[in-house]
Amino acid sequence: MDEQLLARTFVELADNLVTDFDLIDFLRLLTDRCVGMLDVSAAGLLLADRDGELRVMAASDEQVRLLELFQLQNAQGPCLECFRRGSAVTVPDVEAEVDRWPRFVVESRASGFAAVQALPMRLRDEVVGALNLFRATPGPFDPGTTPIAQALADVATISLLQQRSAHRSGVLNEQLQTALNSRVVIEQAKGKLAERFGVDMEHAFTALRSYARSHNRRLSDLAHAFIDGSETLAELDLRPQP
Repeated sequence: MDEQLLARTFVELADNLVTDFDLIDFLRLLTDRCVGMLDVSAAGLLLADRDGELRVMAASDEQVRLLELFQLQNAQGPCLECFRRGSAVTVPDVEAEVDRWPRFVVESRASGFAAVQALPMRLRDEVVGALNLFRATPGPFDPGTTPIAQALADVATISLLQQRSAHRSGVLNEQLQTALNSRVVIEQAKGKLAERFGVDMEHAFTALRSYARSHNRRLSDLAHAFIDGSETLAELDLRPQP
């Protein structure tokens, strides 16, 4: 494991709630770093909205985003159980859970994932979501990296909740609702880019995110501008290579 990257990630997760804080980019950073540092194929993150309903807020790739949506739509799976219980749910082999989550097992297999570990995003008795790690091969999760993954989830949770402590629940609820609204616009921008250039949704998102960072723009603001036509993103060239 890259210890310097791990240390930098903890700093980034702990020191983020500034004026221009972009919640979606922050959560995507968390899922990307989990894939980059831990022995997992993909990562997803669910957060509860102001009504307590779970929403898909970040995913390291499109395949896992769709699987997370499937869990929510079918009300079954380890990630939902983790949130409801407020404790980790580890599934070394999803095939062994066919009686427990029949629809999820079939969809997980079709998505290419054979093992799942869901970790709660909680502080004391308050659970705000779940960080979910997926592997393409079955087998036990490394007991040495599980505490690191939980620590990453804990630091991210503390960052999200620190303003709630200062300004009551309205601040975080407003921030989460804004992020949910922005997520819809970002999905629209992804679809528009994917259709324009004939690429997949993940490629479109990566390019949009890179453009936002290189131009010092908030991802959500850039997506809004692209959808309403005030930003053409003329510099982007996502055409498939011959």
